[in-house]
Amino acid sequence: MARYACFEPRSIRFLEELKANNNREWFKEHKRRYEDDVLDVALRFIISMQEPLAEFAPRFTAVPTRVGGSLMRVYRDTRFSKNKLPYKTNIGIQFRHEQAKDVHSPGYYVHIDPDEVFLGAGMWRPDADPLRGIRERIAAKPLEWQRAVGDRSFSRHFSLGGEQLTRPPRGFDRDHDCIDDIKRKSFIAVRSLELEDCLKPQFQKTVESSFKSAEPFMRFLCKAVGVRF
Repeated sequence: MARYACFEPRSIRFLEELKANNNREWFKEHKRRYEDDVLDVALRFIISMQEPLAEFAPRFTAVPTRVGGSLMRVYRDTRFSKNKLPYKTNIGIQFRHEQAKDVHSPGYYVHIDPDEVFLGAGMWRPDADPLRGIRERIAAKPLEWQRAVGDRSFSRHFSLGGEQLTRPPRGFDRDHDCIDDIKRKSFIAVRSLELEDCLKPQFQKTVESSFKSAEPFMRFLCKAVGVRF
């Protein structure tokens, strides 16, 4: 297997067709194509990330299994959603912390779909306890937080995104220098790429260098939620 992996035009074509035919009958008819063109390609990419992750983020895992690993399920949970389309039309890959239980834990993320490609690092909508832990660490150690998000390499690759509260959370000083960050509901850094980028041989190098640059940010979050980086 090659040291570096990328995605393929046939993967994107399948996602485009799935978006136009998002129903169980079509997917059942084309499931073999999904397995060959999307599933196997994504698993190959995950395998190729095992060695580099072990070097620069050894407590984050690249698990190349069809179920329960780094590759997020194609099947949507429609139970509590107004959107009843049964399938996701993107490839979602999350390299989670070894102690993670769900997608709300610290992790690195790769998102591929025909409309957008982006990389992510951080925590999406963490539960109440870790969320408070992050906010309290920012409030107590503002200079450490500012150094993490202001790191030259990190800020060149990533920008912070996600929703914010309209008012400061209870118990936090509205005049704190970092109150805008304390109001965040998620602590996610995002790097947007072009669709063509994920098809190039150097895509994995881009992913690796981007994730490496997020180390100060990820270290801060891990400390805040009580896990080792």
